[in-house]
Amino acid sequence: MSEPFVIDRQQAAVLDTVRRFNAEVVAPVAAELDARADPEESFSWEIVEKADEFGLRTMTLSEDWGGGGADCVTTAMIIEELARADIGISVVMAQTLKIAQILQWALTREQQEKFIPIFRDDPRGVLAIGISEPDTGSNYLIRQDVPFHTKAEKVDGGWRINGMKRFISNGNRAGVYLLFAQTAADKSLFDGSTCFVIDRGLEGFTIGRVHDKMGERLANNAELIFKNCFVPDGQVVGEVGNGFQVLVDFFPASNAYAAASVLGAATAAYERSLEWCRNRVQGGKPLIEHDGIRTQLAEMHMLLDVARTYVRKATWMADHRETAWDPALSAFPKVFASHAAWKIVTWAAELHGGSGYMKETGIEKLVRDVAAFLHSDGVNRTLLLKAAQMIF
Repeated sequence: MSEPFVIDRQQAAVLDTVRRFNAEVVAPVAAELDARADPEESFSWEIVEKADEFGLRTMTLSEDWGGGGADCVTTAMIIEELARADIGISVVMAQTLKIAQILQWALTREQQEKFIPIFRDDPRGVLAIGISEPDTGSNYLIRQDVPFHTKAEKVDGGWRINGMKRFISNGNRAGVYLLFAQTAADKSLFDGSTCFVIDRGLEGFTIGRVHDKMGERLANNAELIFKNCFVPDGQVVGEVGNGFQVLVDFFPASNAYAAASVLGAATAAYERSLEWCRNRVQGGKPLIEHDGIRTQLAEMHMLLDVARTYVRKATWMADHRETAWDPALSAFPKVFASHAAWKIVTWAAELHGGSGYMKETGIEKLVRDVAAFLHSDGVNRTLLLKAAQMIF
């Protein structure tokens, strides 16, 4: 596919770097890592270290902090391109890139000086955010009068945290986390929770189960367990009891980044299908010369273009919130992109016939990977309800 929506030479150069990273580092090992039975062994520190060498790991840190200063539009481009090689690597980096932005936007200068170097100076530094719980998944996306089960009790000099988070991307790998906990027992999680910034070494903070997933296996998701874990007052992000304002104020592009990940995987499925249909002969001519096949490929191309345009719109607005912002864009792009991607990968499997069911073509992996985003970053039906609440 021709390069879509590259605005300037710097973006083009960054994407060239990502393509080299994909070709040299990710593509040669992705299928083998995906096939490993133990989910922890599907993760690769070598890939993270190479991402650091290529300058990708810290791309969203400002130049003052030693990074690339990527804005939201460019970050989404990077995430999409990464997912064309493997969606799990895209997720590892997407979480890290977006949370690195938050560390700069939401933390005080004192907090930045403590936590950003922990991340920046470690070639294996990745980031995570602890929100989802066993009984609190969709509750934090739509306004319901329920609290987090992870509690933070005020004690002398700080907070004592007890509870568990689940399904956390990079949960067992991160060095720095944003953590949401209930600080007002008599209120909902929307008006009684607080955001904390913490590091991996806190006493009382351990990692639980690493989830064994159907797809997206090169990214680990894990449980975070807190047992009488003390967090100092100086690690509160924003205001006590107003943690969700951090998400509202500083996560405008999060949904679009998720859309970019699933879009990249769908693009890979389309490109493989296009090549297959040009070379596979049935009925005495290549598949692509059959009208029904040509029109299906055209529709796949159209869906990719529309989803990508939506991502660009959402990320441009996130970069220019003083000019224009639609709150529904914190829900819609991922919903549309994942619906489109699911169509594309299932059509790709059909176009490949029996070969699409075999692992050697790579299509079945893309089907498993894309399925994650019918749920990841919010269940689609829940996100549509969230958007409806904003609109109506």
